[in-house]
Amino acid sequence: MINARSASRWARWLLGALLLAALLLAGCAGRPAQPLQPRGVATNPSGMPAGAAVLPQPIVTQADEGGVTTDEPALASAPAAVQRDATYGPAPASGEAVAPVTTVDLATQEPEPTLTLPAPTVVAATAVVATATPTTTFPSTDPYPLQIEVMRRETYSGSEIVFEQKLAPGPNYNQYIVSYMSDGYKIRALMTVPVGQKPATGWPAIIFNHGFIPPAQYRTTERYVAYVDAIARSGYIVFKSDYRGHGSSEGPPEGGYGTPGYTDDVLNALASVKAYKDTDPNRIGIWGHSMGGQLTLRAMVLSRDIKAGVIWGGVVAPYPDIFARANRPQPTRVAPTRAPSTPHPGEFGQYGRPWRQELTTKYGTPLQNPGFWASISANSYLPDITGPLQLQASITDEEVPVEASQTLYKEMLAAGKSVELYTYPGDNHNITGNFTLAMQRTVAFFDKYVKGS
Repeated sequence: MINARSASRWARWLLGALLLAALLLAGCAGRPAQPLQPRGVATNPSGMPAGAAVLPQPIVTQADEGGVTTDEPALASAPAAVQRDATYGPAPASGEAVAPVTTVDLATQEPEPTLTLPAPTVVAATAVVATATPTTTFPSTDPYPLQIEVMRRETYSGSEIVFEQKLAPGPNYNQYIVSYMSDGYKIRALMTVPVGQKPATGWPAIIFNHGFIPPAQYRTTERYVAYVDAIARSGYIVFKSDYRGHGSSEGPPEGGYGTPGYTDDVLNALASVKAYKDTDPNRIGIWGHSMGGQLTLRAMVLSRDIKAGVIWGGVVAPYPDIFARANRPQPTRVAPTRAPSTPHPGEFGQYGRPWRQELTTKYGTPLQNPGFWASISANSYLPDITGPLQLQASITDEEVPVEASQTLYKEMLAAGKSVELYTYPGDNHNITGNFTLAMQRTVAFFDKYVKGS
């Protein structure tokens, strides 16, 4: 029989049981139970089994220039597994209460989910096929831009002449600084135009080719003043090109012997003057001094528009002779200065490119490859000259040996061409001591073969 005290005790026990049941139900509804972990299996904070690869999240940068950046994330290593007791985990510290252990049946426990990584893509290696290294032929047989036949395949159309500045006039002519185009470069020139009644067909013209002047020191209106004046006052348009890289003209000063650049400038000047409205296109002559003599000779074998040519102290020997002269004692020159801010790639000092070294390295010396050296020499093409030539030189020329003019004179005669040679003893490279006589002979020659043609 249950008395009143026993009934009260059972009532309190039942109320406690109901409250405990309510709390348990509330906990299950508010948070899911964590998956059971078997004893002895180490875990890491990510919830994946120890030893599984942990893939880091990429770091997004704001300015990726393409390719690897300095913020490229490195692969993170998995955290080290915690060393635990095989069954019960870490041993408790001294005095620490040991929680009761719940035994779990591993056979019925839900297995821990595992991360399956995609298999890596295997990229087949590209087979490298060995190729034979081309053999370099020496001497080379490659075409070279300075070869006469190569230059004949080029076009020299010049451009419209632009009048940049009017200068003080001469006694019977006006003179200007002008410009024209050559190989894409703007080249400046000194130009004179006669004053008076223009002939019905236009004024005769002379292309005037100056000799070597250090490019940085060159000025369009300086040097050759008396030479230009003597021809201009005789009723000719005179056109003296600066050449590229000289004064304020564009382009590199390549030199007159190892590249075709200066010859291109002369031929484009010829085309520009020929197209000028006041020029008689059928009465054009050419004059050259020293290096300008070489340019004059080359122009005469390349163009059929030149009626006659005059060369003073010209570097007009065949190329093997020009090459050999490099081994002879040379006059002392004071090297000019140039501002460091205006270098020209490929230039050799202030006197052009080291053309002898460059050409012999590739094509051999004149003894090793005489055919190549003949192919770049205007002297090999003298039969193609269409007009007469006058040569003047000092016997005591300290810059260019008189033998150069004498050799060309003999070659012209052998080619059946009209040629004159005047030599002056005791004079210099500029024929200063006999200037008046030499210039009278020059003008008379042009009057006969250019103006009177």
